[in-house]
Amino acid sequence: MDWDHLRIFLAVARAGQMLAAARQLGLDHATVGRRLAALEDGLATRLIERRTTGSVLTPAGERLLVHAERVETEMLQAQSALGNVDLALAGTVRVGAPDGFGSYFLAPRLGALAEAHGGLTIQLAPLPRSFSLPKREVDIAVTLQRPSEGRLIARKLTDYSLGVYASRDYLARTGPVDSVAALRDRLLVTYVSDLVYSPALDYFEAFREVEARRLECASVVGQMEAVRAGAGVGILHDYAARGHDELVRLLPELSFRRAYWLVTHADIHDLRRIREVETFIVEAVRAARGLFVSADAGGT
Repeated sequence: MDWDHLRIFLAVARAGQMLAAARQLGLDHATVGRRLAALEDGLATRLIERRTTGSVLTPAGERLLVHAERVETEMLQAQSALGNVDLALAGTVRVGAPDGFGSYFLAPRLGALAEAHGGLTIQLAPLPRSFSLPKREVDIAVTLQRPSEGRLIARKLTDYSLGVYASRDYLARTGPVDSVAALRDRLLVTYVSDLVYSPALDYFEAFREVEARRLECASVVGQMEAVRAGAGVGILHDYAARGHDELVRLLPELSFRRAYWLVTHADIHDLRRIREVETFIVEAVRAARGLFVSADAGGT
């Protein structure tokens, strides 16, 4: 059985679409389809059912997926064990992160690592969602909670704090906010509750009893830009808000503390390119430690 065909099968199974798998692999759609057909012909069974909405594994495909992932694990472990195979700091490393941390902290810094190593391609996915390491959606994930299942290696990156903010223009227009009661009839910039992917993102419990209008944004970046533009009052990451002089931190008694975790899969943890990107992120966070927790931060 051709490993290259299996690799393409894995990509299609994980992406759920042949076109998306082709993009991830750097191949054209026709090549992916041709190699997948060759694998099916060689096994004399259909593995993928093509639908207008995507690609779905057949029962035979589900059975093959288990074996293909086992082969992939063995290949990765062999690559790690044979140190000379992975001496060059080259290849692709995909990093998944919450959109706030990914956009406001990692994005301005990862370019230095990529520029220092011409053979290394870093893919940053700063999205308001969780990522599956077992399904190889990403190689490294920054998470809001320590994972409790799976063959995952996790280390705590840092605590961080959030506070209540509004823009100077908004306060000049609507008046000061010196208590939670003063938020009555204001516009609160908050998240979309049914799109929250982690309980750690539920910051607005303190405002449940406040009768206020809402502007709901599904991403941290959207909430930040709305508050900066003077739309209303929101809960923002202190380390991101500090870079914007137009923002004022309000209600110091309302502060929230959370944590970031750095997670990789045990199968690829020892690959040099993974270790190097992990080390870079850890050291960047350590160097900026003072940014993450405000002096006004509490423990909510």
